Amino acid sequence: MAYKFDFTPVLQHSDQLLRGALFTLELTAIGTLFGVGLGILGGVVRAWKIKPFSGIFGVYVELIRNTPFLVQLFFIFFGLPSLGIRITEWQAAVLAMVINLGAYSTEIIRAGIQAVPRGQLEAAAALAMSRAEAFRHVVLLPALGKVWPALTSQIIIVMLGSAVCSQIATQELSFAANFIQSRNFRAFETYLLTTVIYLVMALLIRILLNWVGRRFIARSS
Repeated sequence: MAYKFDFTPVLQHSDQLLRGALFTLELTAIGTLFGVGLGILGGVVRAWKIKPFSGIFGVYVELIRNTPFLVQLFFIFFGLPSLGIRITEWQAAVLAMVINLGAYSTEIIRAGIQAVPRGQLEAAAALAMSRAEAFRHVVLLPALGKVWPALTSQIIIVMLGSAVCSQIATQELSFAANFIQSRNFRAFETYLLTTVIYLVMALLIRILLNWVGRRFIARSS
């Protein structure tokens, strides 16, 4: 029996898909900003073995990297209220993305920092650079330059993983798709269009981050 494609019932809800896509991008932007910031802190602590924080970050990284993102999300959204910490769906989704990306970016950035020759730090000291200047120009930017492609890929993975946030009724793209499909029962068309939107967002994020890497990271390092 031939299947008759009909995208009209899906396109009638295009505004919901657009809002869901923008919400996903908002989650990704905030998660990236704070997640990479956490990763920089963790990467420095782990690379330079600053005790006792190095051990704490080590446990954090192993815990997050070896458990499913969905379980982490459920723990935050359903578990924290048991301790008296009330958070909204949006806050839980952002916190889960920050924690998840922070763990992965910690190891990525740590590898970049460890790849920076120690002789460069000695040269920076010989040039009378301050610690802040040496860290920014001699350690951080060269380290980010080395691992920027891997960090870019991880950010995109986290963006795609945000689809599971629909399980706690966070109104991102997959939540909108599930809602639309439940109304028009055009599952194939709905999820095909949703897949295309995710693909476009991933490509646009990669293009943006590649530009950021060339414009600010590679040039500055």
